[in-house]
Amino acid sequence: MTLYQEDTEAIEALKQGYGTSWDAINPESVARMRAQNRFKTGLEIAQYTADIMRTDMAEYDADSSIYTQSLGVWHGFIGQQKMISIKKHLKTTNKRYLYLSGWMVAALRSEFGPLPDQSMHEKTAVPALVEELYTFLRQADARELDLLFTALDNARLAGDDQAAAALLGQIDAFETHIVPIIADIDAGFGNPEATYLLAKKMIEAGACAIQIENQVSDEKQCGHQDGKVTVPHEDFIAKINAVRYAFLELGIENGIIVSRTDSLGAGLTQKLAVTYQSGDLGDQYNSFLDVDEITEAELGNGDVIIKRGGKLLRPKRLASNLFQFRAGTGEARCVLDSITSLKNGADLLWIETEKPHIGQIAGMMNEVRKVIPNAKLVYNNSPSFNWTLNFRQQMFDTLVEEGADVSAYDRAKLMSVVYDETELAQRADEKIRTFQRDASAEAGIFHHLITLPTYHTTALSTDDLAKGYFADQGMLAYVKGVQRREIREGIATVKHQNMSGSDLGDNHKEYFAGEAALKAGGKNNTMNQFEEPALSSH
Repeated sequence: MTLYQEDTEAIEALKQGYGTSWDAINPESVARMRAQNRFKTGLEIAQYTADIMRTDMAEYDADSSIYTQSLGVWHGFIGQQKMISIKKHLKTTNKRYLYLSGWMVAALRSEFGPLPDQSMHEKTAVPALVEELYTFLRQADARELDLLFTALDNARLAGDDQAAAALLGQIDAFETHIVPIIADIDAGFGNPEATYLLAKKMIEAGACAIQIENQVSDEKQCGHQDGKVTVPHEDFIAKINAVRYAFLELGIENGIIVSRTDSLGAGLTQKLAVTYQSGDLGDQYNSFLDVDEITEAELGNGDVIIKRGGKLLRPKRLASNLFQFRAGTGEARCVLDSITSLKNGADLLWIETEKPHIGQIAGMMNEVRKVIPNAKLVYNNSPSFNWTLNFRQQMFDTLVEEGADVSAYDRAKLMSVVYDETELAQRADEKIRTFQRDASAEAGIFHHLITLPTYHTTALSTDDLAKGYFADQGMLAYVKGVQRREIREGIATVKHQNMSGSDLGDNHKEYFAGEAALKAGGKNNTMNQFEEPALSSH
């Protein structure tokens, strides 16, 4: 007996207990609605997806070729279509997540309009997007199961017991579109209490993994822009603790904290760290400061000094009242940040780099793993990198090391289309293709994500349509470039009424009103034009 059938029979027994007043209730319809609404709350989703991530992390520890991936999405519909596409092409959502980018929330979801990635958007926009994403993913479950239920009804009507049995098996084995979301809480949007309150909202909406960075909240900058300011470790640890308390309060005891360090590109600090003895955490943070050794006689009005190793040191302070670190200390600070975070409650690391270079990433992760052997990285395969230029330049350098003749190439201009068909470009593209696999094996990267790819794909596809439709192509631009491709490539949105829930609603109407239901999906529905035609055998 199938699980679906078991549920139907249990509901039938429940119905009998209520007598004739429930005569209109169809137990199988109830079983269908229950199957289509597996997750009742965001906390159920957070627990389910946290369990998935913990399993995936353990599998990566055992075999570094088993890494995970995600794409950043900025709307529930886009996240839904991504997961539908993954299920269609790859047959499973296993090891595929969603990423919620603070950059895209700022640029696309703020009531202020487009904003830079500087934590100026409404903090509640982040949990609202988590909730929206899971609403659309749950709707994808309901729609896909509804198609199976309709096929089951048709098989039964045709008396095809074999097809009906196969469909019951598919219903019981149905794989949900619900997957983990790694959600960006920026630098916590304020003090630790503010971080805790926002983390709670995100977890209640369904987030099982929260990514937080070590920048100053009120000076937060995009990780690939200048002017980043970090905080001393003790300040950041307090926010990690705040997120952990939020998880524990809500009962998600295995929730995941992703600790991000921006120290590689952050040359400034707002505070000097508190230190009590030589070599403690505060002393290590301060040791990276750019300082001048002075005597007491050289002290100026308002000078801030620190004593270290018996010497008086004056940190270099800018007009902004920020202190600067010594040039060239970024990697060492990233390593210290990473080790400290993992020792104080973080589960995964994120090191924001200025280029996608496996050697650079591995160099830092190898140092971290000397202290924390199972340290794992979430890595931003960022659109802020010029991937073509970076990898062509890396390949140029490799060819030089191999003693090859590179006189045909101008290293500074390798982005040019004139190099697209060259051996250098082809070898560089192969390195881009295998970057995620190679970096996971060599640099401890458990999860690869692209922060804002759907921002770019939306712009690109809209440009493709606009340039033809508003010019001489007219409707052919839409028909040939969009609709015909949807039909031939099996894109679910070609039946946009079905995608939005029209057929699902019709079935509910029939559950509720029986033959009296006024349904939208009759013979005059133009969506019928997209039914698969029978193929002639001639």
